[in-house]
Amino acid sequence: MTQSESVNADTTADSELGPPKPCSGILDIAAYVTGSSQAPGVNRIYKLSSNEAAIGASPAAIEAYQALAGELHRYPDGGAVELRHALGEHYGISADRIVCGDGSDELLGLLVQSYAGAGDEVLYTRHGFAVYKIAALGAGATPVTAAEQNYTPDVDAVLDRVTERTRIVFLSNPNCTGTYLSADEVRRLHAGLPANVLFVHDAAYAEFVDAEDYSAGFELVEAAENVVMTRTFSKAYGLAALRLGWCYGPAAVIDVLNRVRGPFNVTAPAQAAGIAALGDQDFLDRARRHNDEWRPWLENEAKAMGFRVVPSVANFVLVGSRDGGPADELNRHLISRGVLVRGMGGYDLADFLRVSVGSEEETRAVVEALASFPASNPD
Repeated sequence: MTQSESVNADTTADSELGPPKPCSGILDIAAYVTGSSQAPGVNRIYKLSSNEAAIGASPAAIEAYQALAGELHRYPDGGAVELRHALGEHYGISADRIVCGDGSDELLGLLVQSYAGAGDEVLYTRHGFAVYKIAALGAGATPVTAAEQNYTPDVDAVLDRVTERTRIVFLSNPNCTGTYLSADEVRRLHAGLPANVLFVHDAAYAEFVDAEDYSAGFELVEAAENVVMTRTFSKAYGLAALRLGWCYGPAAVIDVLNRVRGPFNVTAPAQAAGIAALGDQDFLDRARRHNDEWRPWLENEAKAMGFRVVPSVANFVLVGSRDGGPADELNRHLISRGVLVRGMGGYDLADFLRVSVGSEEETRAVVEALASFPASNPD
C-alpha cells in the first residue's frame, strides 16, 4: 500500500467514527440561564433579576480595584495569600483551610469534580442552586433531589434519599427561595450522613441573615472532617462582576481543591477588592440596613395586593401569582414596565418570580408595576 493509499484508508476509518463526542452527562445539562438584563422598547430598565447588591460596592473596594490598572501584565498571587489571611483574621479561622475561587460556583464545581463521578450520586433539595445539577452531570454523576416543606429544605427528606452511592450533599442555606434551616437542623442533617459523604453548606446569602438560630457553618466545619462551607463576595459585598468566592473546609479537602484548581484562578484586582471590602465594615452594615428596610416593605406591599410571598432572610423575595398558576403573564407585565425579575421555572417554581431587593427607586418601581397588574385577566 502506498503512503497515499494509507492516508486515504486512515481518513475513511476516521470518518466512520464520526466527530468527537462529549462525556456522558454533558448533553443532559440545561445550560444555566442568567437573569435577564434587556427589555426591548423600554426606556428605563430596573434590573432585579440576579440578586445583585442594591447599593453597589464599597468605595474602598472600587479604589483597590482601580489601583491595579497599571499591573494587568502581572499574574496574580496564585495562592491568594493576602486575601486568605484577611478572611482568616476577619472570621477568626485558619487561612490554611481556605481556598479562594472564581466565584463560589467554581469551588462547587471543583468539589463535584473531585469527589463524584460515574455511578455516584449528588444530592440536593428541590429548589436548591441550579449549579449543583450542572456540576453533577458535568462530572458524570447522577443528580438526586429531595423534597422541601414550605419552600424550605426538609432534613428527613434529604436523609431518606441518601444511598450507598451518595457522595456529596449540597445545602443552600439560605435557600434559593429565601428560607433557611436553623443551626440545629443543619447539625441534625449532618449527623445523619455517612462519614464518607461530603456535606457542602452553601451560605452565599449568610451576610443578610440576622436570625439568632442561623449559622453559616463555621462550627460544623471545625467539628467534622466531611464538611465544607462556601461563601461569595457577589451578594452583600457587591463584587459580582469580579467573580470572587471562597470556601472553608478540612485540611484534606482543601489540599484536594488546591491540586485541581487553576494556578491563577482569582484575578489580582478581585483579590485586592475583596481585601478592601472585608475592611469596610461600615459599608457592609449599610448594605444590611438597606436590605432590612426594603425587603420587608416589598414583602408587605406585594402581600397587600394579593400576591403570594415566601418570607425571606436574603436579599430577594419570591412573589407568586395570586391564583397559584404560572407567573408568566405577571412576568411579561413587569417586563413591559421595565422591571426585570427572575422567572423560576428552572427551579421548579413556575408560579413564582424572584425579585431582588434593589435601591429605593428600584423597589418602589417593582411595587408600582405590581399594583398595575390586573387583579384578574379577562377571558
